[in-house]
Amino acid sequence: MTRALTVAGLVLLVVFCGWMYRREKKLITAEPISAWTEDHRADCAIVLTGGPGRVREGFDLLAQGQVHKLIISGVNPRATLRDIFPQWPYYGSLRAEDVVLERRSATTYGNAQQSLPLVEALRCRSLVLITSHLHMRRAFKTFRQVYPPEQLILTRAVSSGAIPARSSDVSFEVLKSLFYSLWAY
Repeated sequence: MTRALTVAGLVLLVVFCGWMYRREKKLITAEPISAWTEDHRADCAIVLTGGPGRVREGFDLLAQGQVHKLIISGVNPRATLRDIFPQWPYYGSLRAEDVVLERRSATTYGNAQQSLPLVEALRCRSLVLITSHLHMRRAFKTFRQVYPPEQLILTRAVSSGAIPARSSDVSFEVLKSLFYSLWAY
């Protein structure tokens, strides 16, 4: 009897986990790439490092005057501005004092926690959150959990590489998102 209950419990757990995985995958892959289709204006932008095109997107917003300050979160402690954005010389009108490198965070949750004091110090009332379209759902939910409810956060998702995204990239993001849902939001 207990063995049958154990097997039934395991079967239910596997079915539930499969349902959760499919649900989260559908929500993650539904996130649109908005960098090319939406005009975002805010006091500041926060770029979450870790993928192609994110930093450039932040610098583009800064250069176009759509944001006044750019926070790049998750920067290697030894990296310089030129290391992370070698195209800097081609953006002639940019000022280094308008870019803040946040070097302490190593996770999405850390990005939210470590950037909040910078946002407060810069008096940013509105933000553009820049990351990949696969990462945006988890990033936005994490920032919403850490930041005060009155903080306006706009999302600007960039391509995370291959379009459509590789199934291994989607699966990895689904697993991270499910993990985050247990403790971060």
